[in-house]
Amino acid sequence: MPINTGNFTKALWPGVNAWYGKTYDEFKPEYPDLFDKNTSRRAYEEDVGTSGFGLASVKTEGGVINYDSATQGFTTRYTHVNYALGFVITEEMVEDDQYDIIGKSRAEALAFSMRQTKETVAANVFNRAFNSSYTGGDGLEMVSTAHLNVSGGTWSNELATAANLSESSLEDMCINLMKFTNDRGLRINVQPQSLIIPVDLVFEAERILKTDGRVATANNDLNALKAMGKFPKGVKVNHYLTSTTAYFIRTNVANGLKYFERKGDAFAADNDFDTSNAKFKASGRYSFGWTDARGIYGTAGV
Repeated sequence: MPINTGNFTKALWPGVNAWYGKTYDEFKPEYPDLFDKNTSRRAYEEDVGTSGFGLASVKTEGGVINYDSATQGFTTRYTHVNYALGFVITEEMVEDDQYDIIGKSRAEALAFSMRQTKETVAANVFNRAFNSSYTGGDGLEMVSTAHLNVSGGTWSNELATAANLSESSLEDMCINLMKFTNDRGLRINVQPQSLIIPVDLVFEAERILKTDGRVATANNDLNALKAMGKFPKGVKVNHYLTSTTAYFIRTNVANGLKYFERKGDAFAADNDFDTSNAKFKASGRYSFGWTDARGIYGTAGV
């Protein structure tokens, strides 16, 4: 229903010192740390994988060369969704507002809601990372122990046994992802880039990655994670992650986590001819997801 004089009776009388609750300090945009941005001019975008070739075989003198073949891989579709919100203010509310607060504050609140919506949609890719109801091109969730190769077989981007954030669990994850192969089993150079955590793990991550020596031990051992610079892009704290224990490593693999912007957030205002009510709206069209799951490694924690 429209915002009317009954909703904001105090706005009709003088004497109000301050209006609170309309806006608060915001976190800086966090989704750019999780996804590579792309633009789109279509209803959807598709990424299609392909297999490479296997290892070369020995060619005997005078013998024939063995010929390999490539095949089309899994297809990932990014279908852009239009997110929109608006509000209406009655003509009388606009005329009688003593503070000129309703239209301005609601417009600010609308922009705030649009920004929060995008952050939430982006973070949900991670919030659903272990949920088999949300799948990628190979028909599996983003973080899985049984991702499929085009040429057959499986591979994992998840710790076999879930573990809480610790020095040893991060070392295990780094070792595992550096053993990644392509769909034909050839070694590829995959390196950790950033650690993605919920706010609940911020202090533990600080202790693990910022100390020169090993954490929680009297031994005078080197903190290998810090010394080797295993997270060159640092720790990315995301305030929209819902799990208090899950954490992720983003890697250098291309076409990993992707964000397509079909239309940036746009705002508009108009008046309804019959009622003279003021109408405000905002909308944005975009999609978030992943193509190559080698772009991420994670665990749900315990």
